[in-house]
Amino acid sequence: MGLDDSISEYCNQTLHSFVSNLTSSYADQRNEATMVATSVTMFALATLFFNLNLFSRLSDVSAILNPSVRFFLSASLSLFLPVRSYLFSEAKNNATSWASTELSLRARTILLWMLLVELLRKKVEAIMVSAGVPGYPGTVERAARIGWLGYLVFYNLRSAGKKALYGALWVLAAAKLLQRLVTLELGKRSFAYGKNPQLVATYMAHILQEEDEQQVAKDLEKKAGPSGYQLLLVDSRRLVESIAKADSTVVTVGKIWELAEADKKAPFHKDPRLKRLCLSLALYKLLRRRLEDFPITAAEAHNYYHAVHPVVFGSPFFFLANYVLFPVVVWAFCVLTAILSSHGDVLYAFHSFKRDNYALMVGILRMTRCVLVRLTKSPTNLFSSVDIFITILLLLAFAYEEVWELMVFLLSNWFLVSLLCSYTTSHQSSPLLSRIIRGILWVRNTLNCPSVCFKQCSVLWHRRLPLFLPTKAVPREAKKAIMQRLANATTNPLSNGRSAVQSDERVSWACESASLAEVILTWHIATTLLLQEKEKTKKPSPGGADHNVAAALSGYCMYLVAYRPELLPDDKDGMERVYRDTVAELRKEMGCWGYYCSFPHGGAWSRKMAEIAGRRQRVAEEEDGTAASVLRKGAKLGKVLIERAATEEVDVWKQLAELWTEVLVYAAPAAGELHVKAHKEALAQAQGGEFITLLWALATHTGIARPLPAAACV
Repeated sequence: MGLDDSISEYCNQTLHSFVSNLTSSYADQRNEATMVATSVTMFALATLFFNLNLFSRLSDVSAILNPSVRFFLSASLSLFLPVRSYLFSEAKNNATSWASTELSLRARTILLWMLLVELLRKKVEAIMVSAGVPGYPGTVERAARIGWLGYLVFYNLRSAGKKALYGALWVLAAAKLLQRLVTLELGKRSFAYGKNPQLVATYMAHILQEEDEQQVAKDLEKKAGPSGYQLLLVDSRRLVESIAKADSTVVTVGKIWELAEADKKAPFHKDPRLKRLCLSLALYKLLRRRLEDFPITAAEAHNYYHAVHPVVFGSPFFFLANYVLFPVVVWAFCVLTAILSSHGDVLYAFHSFKRDNYALMVGILRMTRCVLVRLTKSPTNLFSSVDIFITILLLLAFAYEEVWELMVFLLSNWFLVSLLCSYTTSHQSSPLLSRIIRGILWVRNTLNCPSVCFKQCSVLWHRRLPLFLPTKAVPREAKKAIMQRLANATTNPLSNGRSAVQSDERVSWACESASLAEVILTWHIATTLLLQEKEKTKKPSPGGADHNVAAALSGYCMYLVAYRPELLPDDKDGMERVYRDTVAELRKEMGCWGYYCSFPHGGAWSRKMAEIAGRRQRVAEEEDGTAASVLRKGAKLGKVLIERAATEEVDVWKQLAELWTEVLVYAAPAAGELHVKAHKEALAQAQGGEFITLLWALATHTGIARPLPAAACV
């Protein structure tokens, strides 16, 4: 089959003419550079959106979307509309020689890209609903952009079918804006979200005043007062109704747990994870109070059962409004736009929609094949195929984002807890609700549950971007050890590792520093040297679980010092100075070539550390009276551990596992408002924050705190 036969197979006369119009703009050498630059930049942007929507679900790509990166992407997108508007104007003016007054195909393509990018822009625009960040400035800016796009659509397009298609996309963008406004306002006014910290604070203050924890409100009336919300009975009687009454308006953890024990048909009767999930959502509401400057009392923090903590004040109505009614309303407005574009003639509206939008009717894939077949005859078809791929990527990214958003909502913990609360208040008459909950649980169980992970780092590596650091799942043994240490915190005060090694004079000196960064760096260097020594033998470590715990926690603590010092209790500037000085000394000892080019687990590092440890200098004090450096302490400690491991390796790894558990738990409690603010910012980033933020939340809920600084290293 010849080339002409292949072209005729995929391209009829009408499609051939359409593709010729698509490639005509690239044939004009006067605008060749502009057209090529437009396609290339749009292809890069479309690829970015597609990757952010697809691969962020499968990997840690979303971790790059911290506030600073979001700001950069948002600033870049803010330049997108004016630049594309200029290119749209150029494409429109270049087609004025045509007999028709309709926009050129190139101009319509650029306009389509602007509409699709506006729909995808929410990927990099975080919706923050709180008292301090209402989010209205960004909404006003978005409204201005949508208004401008509406002008471009309805003023420049002439045919009814094209105006209906582009108008439908504009209606969808405008509806998304209206949905955002309504969500912001309802969220700000909602007692389930915006006003929830104030409401929960007042509720818990009343509960703590009651001698009997089982006495709460039956029908609570919320009234704003000078010190928060006043919770009153509608009939003004004393609050003496039991929390377990089925008609109580407050759903609490205790009520859910009581139902789980009493009702064998309840979805959470045989699944304790659901009870723990409800407890976690209740604790989340209490944590919001801490983050929004509503302090948690000591009595509250030490109430370990948390039976009276309210779980949720909301309902699944949000799903009905946003995912059922909203699409119906948007579809109705799109149909209305098509009819108005045809001056009220319904039949003409639908006929013109099919006639004027040839690319949709013939199929984008068929048009793509036609363009690809024509590549051998004209190089300009290459850029036309790129334009088609850009449009396909943007459409797929938008469709994927909408479907995934629905799936995430249906399978989210928040929606599941809302259903459980609704079931708790009406479990005797909700068999359908019970089946829905079981169906969601079945789907969730078939999916892979993400493990809690943290990043790994070593001071012996040259510094690299956080995105490229290795990530490791938190070992199960480490979780167990951390929880046991938190449980014993009331009887055994936290220390910077001293309590784990205080009976061993050979290594206890390494915890005498008042700087947590120095302690972490010293023990990390020693642990790394011991790990490298064991790798030389290529035999499994007899330490087993303790070996894994020590290695993982050592790497994570080093990562916190190097990349997230604001999450540690010491002064950030001081920790950065200690780390910077240690790296500078290490670079000086190794030389630039050895530091940057040596394999991290190779023999050069071990030999250099052994050389440093073997020098005849005191550990605690140099000959000139200055304190020994962290690098020298770490090298000396590593030598001690290696010598001990030769005869008592199991005990060494057990000691290291206990020490690193102690250090990480010691670093978890809050050290002041700046520390709390750092954890708050970490929670706003991808993947729910750092692992130490989870430990900080546990310490906050249970009232665990570090001893006073003077007693930290006793």
